[in-house]
Amino acid sequence: MNEASLGQAAAAQAAAASSTMGKAGRPPAWTGGYWPFVLPAVVVILAVILFPWVFTIWMSGQEWKLGQGSSFVGLANYWRMTGDDRFIESFWHTLSYTALSVILPILVGTIAAVVFNERFMGRGVLRALFVLPMMATPVAIALVWTMMFHPQLGVLNYLLSLVGIPPQLWVFHPGSVIPSLVLVETWQWSPLVMLIVLGGLSSIPTEPYESAVIDGASRWQLLRHITLPMVAPFIMVAALIRTIDAVKSFDIIFAITQGGPGTASETINLYLYSVAFAYYDIGYGSAIAVIFFGLVVALSVLMVWLRQRTQWSEAGAAA
Repeated sequence: MNEASLGQAAAAQAAAASSTMGKAGRPPAWTGGYWPFVLPAVVVILAVILFPWVFTIWMSGQEWKLGQGSSFVGLANYWRMTGDDRFIESFWHTLSYTALSVILPILVGTIAAVVFNERFMGRGVLRALFVLPMMATPVAIALVWTMMFHPQLGVLNYLLSLVGIPPQLWVFHPGSVIPSLVLVETWQWSPLVMLIVLGGLSSIPTEPYESAVIDGASRWQLLRHITLPMVAPFIMVAALIRTIDAVKSFDIIFAITQGGPGTASETINLYLYSVAFAYYDIGYGSAIAVIFFGLVVALSVLMVWLRQRTQWSEAGAAA
């Protein structure tokens, strides 16, 4: 075989190989080369995530109490929520609790990040102490704060008495129960916000600060016009994480108040628990779960949109 024939054979072999290979030498999806690796993950997702939600949606269309037969009622369970004063009250409790549990940790965590970003003696020790609340288990935190909130024996009222403030009822009064629970959330999760924002602060270059100092900028102007705009995307990431976590908060509220006093701190999560596992109304509880899932998704989409807007604004300002 001459050299021309060998060249033609090599070209034909390369063409055949390229027809069965995708970009960058990978086999195309239709050959099934990836399915042995992807299939286990697909099965797990279908079994653990998709099937339970499909089944929950199906149950939400049933009139079904545990120990009794089920009957299809369509959207009756969803329509029932519009006249359920307890559900409507829990909905507003959820929104107010979520808003406060996002705003206050973001504020405290950002201030802490700015402080701990400075160099001073003992910074490492203080950072470690500040992060400790995030490491504790929610039930242990709830037990400790329940004792601190006690109207007669709690340490919080003792501290208030030292400055002449009368004792408060904290979680034992309907008007102060949600702010008191938010205080616990702020104490526990401000360290997470601090760590996220601190990572953003460490990535800021020094050149903008040096130029601003040369121009005579004050520390407040440096913070307002350089630091905060450049860490805004990190703050939005922290806000996204806190929103998703706060809207589905259950353990802290249940362990401290169980939704009380009365229903003053009952969120959708706790009301769902009561309906499904205390009243055994599986159909109505499933409908509440579907609405609650929609609320979580809506808030998550809103926060992701705000995060992207923050990125776009930063890119546009840099341009």
